[in-house]
Amino acid sequence: MSTPSDPNPSGPPPASTPSAVPARRGRGRVIRRALAGVGLVVAIGLGLVIASGYWTADRRLAEGAVEQATESPFYRLPDPLPSAAPGTILRQEPLLSAPNGARAWRILYHSTDVHGSDIVVSGVVVAPDSPAPPGGRPIVSWGHPTTGAAQRCAPSLGIAPFDLIEGLQQFLDAGYVVVATDYSGMGAAGPDSYLIGDTEGNNVLDAALAARALDGTDAGDRLVLWGHSQGGQAVLFAAQRAADYAPELHLQAVAVAAPATNLAELLKADVEDVSGVTIGSYAFAAYSSVYGPTTPGATLDSILTPEGAAVTDEMAELCLFGQNKELHDIATPLIGRYLAGDPATAEPWATLLAENTPGGVRLPVPLFVAQGDTDQLVRPEITAQFVAGERALGTEVTFETIADTGHGLVALRAAPKVVDWLKTAAPAPATAPSTSPAG
Repeated sequence: MSTPSDPNPSGPPPASTPSAVPARRGRGRVIRRALAGVGLVVAIGLGLVIASGYWTADRRLAEGAVEQATESPFYRLPDPLPSAAPGTILRQEPLLSAPNGARAWRILYHSTDVHGSDIVVSGVVVAPDSPAPPGGRPIVSWGHPTTGAAQRCAPSLGIAPFDLIEGLQQFLDAGYVVVATDYSGMGAAGPDSYLIGDTEGNNVLDAALAARALDGTDAGDRLVLWGHSQGGQAVLFAAQRAADYAPELHLQAVAVAAPATNLAELLKADVEDVSGVTIGSYAFAAYSSVYGPTTPGATLDSILTPEGAAVTDEMAELCLFGQNKELHDIATPLIGRYLAGDPATAEPWATLLAENTPGGVRLPVPLFVAQGDTDQLVRPEITAQFVAGERALGTEVTFETIADTGHGLVALRAAPKVVDWLKTAAPAPATAPSTSPAG
């Protein structure tokens, strides 16, 4: 969860533009605009990734431009949509701009939403271009932080979608296949998913199933979940659901950075600035769309002021970066005048937010939680409460406070710690390395 006003936004800027879906043009301008407009913290974070040696700038821009030519038809869904089991790949294409030493694909795959409906979700898969171990490579399924909620805000649409996967190179170097879902309704058309735990969690798990089905990844059944902010909530729900929803996957560990846990408290804590109004617009628009038809009272005017309700759907169509000015122009006059009630107590919102708050069950695998000590969006005290609750339930939790770190850089700085932690928390099987070439 991050917004344009946040001094510590939740990650590098998504490659999104105000253009209409499905055209989605202008990606080549986005990184330049983002570096100029979202502040020093994001510029440093993105610069670290670009400087890491994944690509040269010329190569990435040239290959990204080639990939843009196929973007629009790739994301267009067939009508009628064929039904298929979750994790089934509907469409795939290779991405030329893969990191050095890796292969990558853009995918459309089947998943299910909170109501159990068959949906199609987009994402990317990245795999090392090297011999795989016996039994296949382990999978990291990544839950991305907030980039927006509209179709054009999907991370996979960008000219450099790999920049958004925090810790990607470390995981590739450690031998993991990395898959990154866009979540339902982003990229490919589908129902809203913003902070809707079951939908996001299913999308994360089905992305891992899709990675296994994709020829060339050599992905096995061992699974690690890793997410930041909104993505932390997504992978926590995935962890809670994995045994029943995707029993063919062997979940080994879960890692989160500044996860969105107590949703009602987070919304209340942040709503007095542009960040909170923007996050609220994404969440309330998604909840009213998804739950409104079947849940009495789940309408915007039951929780928002008339001014807030009037512009929430408009805000929910704007991406965090690339549409910074538009979000500020709408949200700023609503500071202190957005909520008409307390989402922690007003029904049905209190129940809906509680149902989409992760926790309350013991996780069957080790959990790593990273939290920046200067985070002003996901507050350290709320994360500490979540950790205490999980420990009380019997979950094995490693809790790391990242010093002098806000919301934007916490996952990037935590990633090396996560990779080291996984050597013990999710060790590879004790088998000899394979000498066969990668598929």
